[in-house]
Amino acid sequence: MLTRPWMRGLGDSTSTRGATVLELLFDIVYVFALARLAGRVADDLTIVRHTLLSEAGQTLLFFAAMWMIWSLNALMSSAYDPRRTDLQVVLLATMFGTLVLAVTLPEAFGQRGAIFACTYVVIQVGRPLYLTIALQGHPMRPNLARVLCWHTVSGVLWISGGISGGLGRGVFWTLALAIEILGAAIDWPVPRLGGNQRSGWVKVSQGHLAERYNQFFMIALAEVVLEAGAAISYPGFSTGRTITLVSAFLAAVAFWRIYFYHVGPGRAATVSAAGEALKLSQWSSYSLLLIVGGIICTAVGFGQIIEDPDPPIDWALVVIIFGGPVLFLIGRTFLEQRVESGRHCRVLMLGVPVLAVAAAPMVLFPPVASAVSAAVILAVIAGYDGLVHRRGSQTNPTL
Repeated sequence: MLTRPWMRGLGDSTSTRGATVLELLFDIVYVFALARLAGRVADDLTIVRHTLLSEAGQTLLFFAAMWMIWSLNALMSSAYDPRRTDLQVVLLATMFGTLVLAVTLPEAFGQRGAIFACTYVVIQVGRPLYLTIALQGHPMRPNLARVLCWHTVSGVLWISGGISGGLGRGVFWTLALAIEILGAAIDWPVPRLGGNQRSGWVKVSQGHLAERYNQFFMIALAEVVLEAGAAISYPGFSTGRTITLVSAFLAAVAFWRIYFYHVGPGRAATVSAAGEALKLSQWSSYSLLLIVGGIICTAVGFGQIIEDPDPPIDWALVVIIFGGPVLFLIGRTFLEQRVESGRHCRVLMLGVPVLAVAAAPMVLFPPVASAVSAAVILAVIAGYDGLVHRRGSQTNPTL
């Protein structure tokens, strides 16, 4: 009865079949955010070796945190009607907050830690707080209240880390992010509010969520072109750089082909049962996290080789170049709707040992050899996958 007029009907609204223009606008911020993250990965490769693991850990933390924001917003717009004015305001506010986070990334473990932490908490607490208020009296309200409780607890740790510095910041932020990931994995249980009650959740439009994932994949794929193009623009073309640029383009095409053509067309995605849809969305969220992370690593690897194509090659760069496609293949293997038997197509997994074996001797060859080898292996995997499944048209990967 106390719900404001613009809040009414939220719980009974359903998502659209396709993504809205505002959601596409929201993703523009992530073009900048992913570029920032790619820049951090590149910096991690050029720092003193004894600090590599700590720097890489910070980059991984930022990547997971930014992904949590995007995935939860995608789930929200796939559960409720994103054309509603109130949800559009939430998306725009989150969009601006994400822009602030991306700006503060280079100094988040420095002078801008408090800004990063406060902005992140406002986004992650503000979303479930509004939904909890708007759903007053609705059966789904307790579920959003549980999410709010978990983010409030993690928010305390985020703020504590932002205020502190040095090792304490990393510890607080790691614990905060672990709490959020754990909460999502076990359905945000809270004493007296219950837990694992999938039947009380809203129905999720799998078609809408799948389209959002596809759009984010394309944004990540653009990083391969951006990194390679930007790296070759200033020094210009040479034999080694040109070969690497061609290899980067070949890898991008292979990523696209594997992502959209692997397995085959799924059934028409509709609004499905709450429990099934949420379980699938959680599974696919982790899968796409690996896919995007793998693409970013690959993009950085090609960019680094274009900038410095002369031997020798650093072992860490070899790991990035071949590890990126490995992450992509593992993620894409499990980004498909579970069948009754629970089995997945394993064609792509054959590429994982091939990439691992090919990477081992690459420290003995010029850097260009690593770029060519990784791209050719990806292209062969894409071609082999196409022959096995014999699909004639691209698909919309199901969740």
